[in-house]
Amino acid sequence: MPPASPRVPRPPHPVRRAGVFNSFVHAWNGLIHTVVHQRNMRVHLVSAILVGLVGSGLPLGLAEKVTMIFCVLLMFFSEILNSALEALVDLAVQQFDEKARVTKDAAAAGVLVLAIGTVVIFASVLVTDWDAVTTHLPQVWRQTKLGVPLTVVASVLVMDRSKPAWLDVALAGIGLALLGALLMQTESYVFTAMLLGLLVVAVGAARVRRKGGAPGPVRSVIAGANNGA
Repeated sequence: MPPASPRVPRPPHPVRRAGVFNSFVHAWNGLIHTVVHQRNMRVHLVSAILVGLVGSGLPLGLAEKVTMIFCVLLMFFSEILNSALEALVDLAVQQFDEKARVTKDAAAAGVLVLAIGTVVIFASVLVTDWDAVTTHLPQVWRQTKLGVPLTVVASVLVMDRSKPAWLDVALAGIGLALLGALLMQTESYVFTAMLLGLLVVAVGAARVRRKGGAPGPVRSVIAGANNGA
């Protein structure tokens, strides 16, 4: 009787649990992973904070608000999709391939086109509603005084280096305090809520980077691959 062939261990895969809550957890992990590992996503996050500051400080119309929010969401979606496509290409192609390069370049070009379009739309909204800017200079000054520190806080939280836990906690506290001050005289609770969400994402990214750069199940996959190497 011939000897049994040795079993080949299956490659490690993420442990994905069923259920609506766990689906949100996996999606959150994907979002944080993109922020941690993609520089452009961090730029988009800081840019979205600037958009939120404008939307929460100026009395814009419904169409302008919806357009600005949609542009922010579309930019996030495109960068996440681009990151997923890059990871898929790297997984399928283990050596240099011209088609892989074209695929990555085309995906990046799609993000670039959306980014340019978003800047143009944002500038058009400001130009169209320039009267709202000039007639609400005190609000603009308030947003500048509170918004610049908030933007700095978010930028430091998502920066590409690990920081001590006490610094991340302090930055999160400062960010919440600034948001509380902005909430006192906000022109849009929707944009203020968006700023809160972006701050939460920045805090989550800082936490994951401090723990090694991979959220949730992704970290266990990396550890499994290293153990099997």
